[in-house]
Amino acid sequence: MGKILLIDDDPGFTRLLGDYITEQYPHLQVDICNNPLEALSFIRRSPYDLLLIDYEMPAMDGRKIMNFAVQAGTSKNRIVILSSRDADFLHDQCPMGSCLAVLNKFEVRQKAVLDMIFDSLNEKAAQNTATPTP
Repeated sequence: MGKILLIDDDPGFTRLLGDYITEQYPHLQVDICNNPLEALSFIRRSPYDLLLIDYEMPAMDGRKIMNFAVQAGTSKNRIVILSSRDADFLHDQCPMGSCLAVLNKFEVRQKAVLDMIFDSLNEKAAQNTATPTP
């Protein structure tokens, strides 16, 4: 099963996105954390195939969480930063190569990128759970 950690201080958004992933991608499991400081213990105790991190949160912003995750051993290619900010701002804060993607979480075209990521992860998880035939 592909494991995703969704970190965002907006419970409405995490519920909406978490339900969407669960309904559309049956081989993905979503853990939700609405407190950025608690997210650190989630990252420490369980390896995730994908981290979805909100950039703007109280107490600790998404870039700090991203840096913590990378130091804890998470590949940069498994981290997506989500924000309501425009692309120029996000790319200034998280330049190319610092993570898999930076996306505006409210733009429809950006949702297509997330779906491509979810499709790929779901397909890989399905292959890993398939039973080989003799």
